[in-house]
Amino acid sequence: MLRLLLVSAQIAVRALGRNRFRTVLTMLGVVIGVAAVIAMVALGSGARGSVQTSLKSAGTNIIQVSSGNYTRGGESMNIASGLGSATTLTPEDAEAIRKIAGIQAVASGVRNRAWAKAPHRQFFTQVRGVESPLADIHGWEWLGGRIDAPDGAVMGRAAARELFGEGFDPVGERITIGDRQFVVTGYFRTNDTDMDETVFVPLAAGQSMLNIRHLHTITIAIEQAGDASRIASAVTDLLRERHRRGRESPTTAGLGGNQAPGVGIGGVDDFTVKTQAAANVTKGLYTSVAAFALANMPKLDEVTLQEMSSTLSRAGSTMTALLGSIAAISLIVGGIGIMNIMLVSVTERTKEIGIRLAVGARRRDVLLQFLVEAMMMSLIGGAIGVAIGLVTAEFLTAILDWPTEVSLTTVASAFGIAALVGIVFGYYPARRASRLDPIDSLRYE
Repeated sequence: MLRLLLVSAQIAVRALGRNRFRTVLTMLGVVIGVAAVIAMVALGSGARGSVQTSLKSAGTNIIQVSSGNYTRGGESMNIASGLGSATTLTPEDAEAIRKIAGIQAVASGVRNRAWAKAPHRQFFTQVRGVESPLADIHGWEWLGGRIDAPDGAVMGRAAARELFGEGFDPVGERITIGDRQFVVTGYFRTNDTDMDETVFVPLAAGQSMLNIRHLHTITIAIEQAGDASRIASAVTDLLRERHRRGRESPTTAGLGGNQAPGVGIGGVDDFTVKTQAAANVTKGLYTSVAAFALANMPKLDEVTLQEMSSTLSRAGSTMTALLGSIAAISLIVGGIGIMNIMLVSVTERTKEIGIRLAVGARRRDVLLQFLVEAMMMSLIGGAIGVAIGLVTAEFLTAILDWPTEVSLTTVASAFGIAALVGIVFGYYPARRASRLDPIDSLRYE
């Protein structure tokens, strides 16, 4: 069977070569169709990816756990206040949180304010020791480099500007924080002004500089934005259980005042858990105002940023499907062109078909020959179309500043559809050729 396919392919190439101009015009429909599918799906996927990155920056899928339970103005609402020095949030807590269903990534962190010194400038700013998943959690847009070294530091664009000047690429430069030197391995753009001015170092380095083992923050990314409230509650329950179980006495070591779980005003926690949606709305508000807002909008994170996330995600998927469907019409037009030319070819080669049948060729051999010829035409057109589609996607990105994203699955699908078009639209002409009567075919002029 394999040998028969190879022979049929050789005959098909020779047949297509006899009328090159006509073959090229016929393939043009498939070329345009495949190129359009690649380019349109790339545009749709790129736009969807851009929306997802923006939503990450907005924090639609983020939950923030902080050590301590400091709030201000809480007395009027009977909410605990002045609890800011807890040391009970640990790396083990972060590991336990990772096991909760629905969590995509977890990044532990510590923070401090310190002088960051470059060779010719210095900048007093926030320095955070973090784990590398934090970059993906917040959707940082890398302008150069990455987080990739134990003694490497990364920073927001504003921090890079303060330390090295406007427009300078800091990657590879050295900075000093305290008595420790770091090599800048990356810098990024973000919509968060605090992060934009922050210098980030590895978690171990941050803990070492502060001489602590506990954590200040645990940042959590969840898989579905609409699950933020549920997972925040699960994280709260888990930490309450762990910290209550680990309490040695009514005043836990490392805690001041009434920070121990179950002690003090209403059994307060020694940590706070907030969804990013709630944090954004209550940012800068006194506790009484914040509590009023949250009490009147108990599912705030599910009806603001989360619903926006779901809506934009559905819109992006719909747009991609719509663009792909419009482009697929070009493939159908190309397939009709292949069918038309193959019918003409059958008519022109009627005598050749009669001779082949007369000398012993089976009808399925004739069917296979013309089917392979149609598929070869479609595959060659598909390969050219894929190349043109990839170039077009890059061109659109460069000229229109529109993000595009081409996946291997998209390329394979477009190529596979092109082959299917050749088989589907080539079958009828091939079948018609195989059903010709040998005697009538030999008499054909």
